[in-house]
Amino acid sequence: MQSPAPHVDAYLADVPDYRKVVLTRLRELRRAELEGFAEVMAYGMPTYQRDGVAEIAFARQKQYVSFYLFRGDVRDAFAERPAGQDMGKSCLRFRRPGSVDLDLVSDLLRATAAASGPAAQ
Repeated sequence: MQSPAPHVDAYLADVPDYRKVVLTRLRELRRAELEGFAEVMAYGMPTYQRDGVAEIAFARQKQYVSFYLFRGDVRDAFAERPAGQDMGKSCLRFRRPGSVDLDLVSDLLRATAAASGPAAQ
């Protein structure tokens, strides 16, 4: 679900309360772990860029909360960890806001921050 919001604060203001808590927590984790990344709205969702390249994003969808990990090297390094999670090529989907694995997300954010070189999609 793409949002027309011009910035992340407006995006979060438009989110239903039952999802706002977890999306705000994802934003807080991003701020804690991704120093030097720019927070922008891209593709209709909060997106975090390093050197102008999107590496992380999150979004509310109709049926779930999405966490996007665009770095292929980090996805490969954590290939076994999201076992049992609803995972697409670069997206973890959490059907219930309370099911978001914040420990996994924190680890993915730390690994992204530590990664160097081009963000291989």
